[in-house]
Amino acid sequence: MTNYQELNLISKSYFSNDKYEITVLSNASALLNQYLEDVSWVGFYLFKDEKLILGPFQGLVACTEIPVGKGVCGKVAATKEVEIVPNVHEFPGHIACDSRSNSEIVLPIFLKGNFYGELDIDSTSFERFNEVDKVNLLEFVKNLQKDLERILLN
Repeated sequence: MTNYQELNLISKSYFSNDKYEITVLSNASALLNQYLEDVSWVGFYLFKDEKLILGPFQGLVACTEIPVGKGVCGKVAATKEVEIVPNVHEFPGHIACDSRSNSEIVLPIFLKGNFYGELDIDSTSFERFNEVDKVNLLEFVKNLQKDLERILLN
């Protein structure tokens, strides 16, 4: 079982001295990949030019651009709400970057209220993600947002 308490404690201070967005996002994806069990892909899609573009990640080669409204990530970009998908094969319009992926959670990231991008996590297991993951990953994102705001908006 994932030790979310330890993960989120680390995330509150781990990035506090970093000065670069790419550094924070790269190490955040590595930290999540290290702590989360049964995941096959952990990374970020950033909102640029009215679409999602691939950011730092851990895992197999991924889709480089995703239109808003298309697939799970595109839906989150449109709704700005967390999406938990127990079986991605049943999700209308799912984009299969990795055919081994069976479940997914996507969490939006906001900087000062503006949509910045998403944290996307995949698993080869069905029904891998639940409300416990959602609550704890939202805390991780909240900690990450503070560091990104400090770097990008000050």
